[in-house]
Amino acid sequence: MPPVPHANRTGYASPPLHWGKAPRWLFQRMVRLAREMTLAIVEDQGPEAMLGRLSEPAWFQAFGCVLGFDWHSSGVTTTACGALKEGLRGLEKEAGLYVAGGKGAVSRKTPSEITLAGEALGQDLSNLVYASRMAAKVDSSALQDGYQVYHHSFFFTVSGKWAVVQQGMNEESGYARRYHWLGERVASFVEEPHSAVCCDSTGAVLNLVASESRESRQTIAHIATEERPEAVIADLHPLETVTLPHRHHVAAEDIRPEHLARTLAATYEQKPAGFEGVLAMPGVGAKTLRALSLVA
Repeated sequence: MPPVPHANRTGYASPPLHWGKAPRWLFQRMVRLAREMTLAIVEDQGPEAMLGRLSEPAWFQAFGCVLGFDWHSSGVTTTACGALKEGLRGLEKEAGLYVAGGKGAVSRKTPSEITLAGEALGQDLSNLVYASRMAAKVDSSALQDGYQVYHHSFFFTVSGKWAVVQQGMNEESGYARRYHWLGERVASFVEEPHSAVCCDSTGAVLNLVASESRESRQTIAHIATEERPEAVIADLHPLETVTLPHRHHVAAEDIRPEHLARTLAATYEQKPAGFEGVLAMPGVGAKTLRALSLVA
């Protein structure tokens, strides 16, 4: 199997949003096949080769189909990742490949799962915990495209290489969007970090990680760390009475200046370095970034 090329391109997919879960008999078969396919790739080309494939949207989609899941469903993402995690359970050291996270509440256990793996390996994997958190925060807050992220799978090797597959849902459109990351291609967490974003439905987007948003990021970082919080809040209050265009992603009712005061006080006092530092701070989420974007 030849290596998967990584051109600078965006892949597209349009998985309809489906509820429910795979039948137990099917999932058990997927687990066995995912394990054997992965071990074959790892033996032939090493665990990093598997990371490259998982970060490529077309290959990942084909992987889920070969495992036997419905090709026409958002569930191929969550089920394929879950089957791979279960298939490698107990074989992580042998394969040199670990899987953390998953769907819903399981996704929030990703940092602790990475930390436990590090303890077993005798390694400090705090950098991978940071990578996981930043990937999740970028796709839920810095990239606001109408899709609520509900699935986060973090794949990593003993050598510290990593990849992320996460998925968001838009109940109104009835579609899902899948986000792919490959650590070795991430020069910056906050500027064009994705290997692909897969969906056929775009719509209005606040994309603070686009290269075109560089000046906005710089301005947001300045506002959050150098401007006194009360001055920023004063700029936000008039927006409560502004009627924004219908096509605009941010509505005036989304802005509640009084709710931002505590977060802005923290950013002003701690003065994190640059936009990435602001984004990484606890409490800085989608609403904070929308408000700061409007002021910027």
